[in-house]
Amino acid sequence: MVDRRDRDLTIVQTPSRHTTSVVPVLVREYGRMDSALCRSLTWDRGMELADHELLSAATGIEIFFAAPRSPWQRGTNENTNKLLRQCLTKGMYLGDLSQSDLDAIAARLNNRPRKCLGFRAPAEFVAEEAVALAG
Repeated sequence: MVDRRDRDLTIVQTPSRHTTSVVPVLVREYGRMDSALCRSLTWDRGMELADHELLSAATGIEIFFAAPRSPWQRGTNENTNKLLRQCLTKGMYLGDLSQSDLDAIAARLNNRPRKCLGFRAPAEFVAEEAVALAG
């Protein structure tokens, strides 16, 4: 999951890519996040969210689906996928990685400066936002 505004990345391990595995994990992860930051989710058209109504009911988020063959509707996701590929060796299977491995990859990307954030890292941007909200 990557936030479109601050580019903060969360990578979570799921037992499989079937909707019965993915939806409970997303419900759990959205439950850990600040609800003010979790208003919507844009998904490609994969079957992983066939039970999207359950996710929406459990979390209160609106779920949108990108149009078929329209990757420009998911630009942040496509760019994040490109960055993830840079962190992985060719042919590596994500299913072979532990959650701690995935957390390390997310931390690496969350501490990488981004042009779209004024050359701040997503972690810096999130920290600045937290200070602004608290103050």
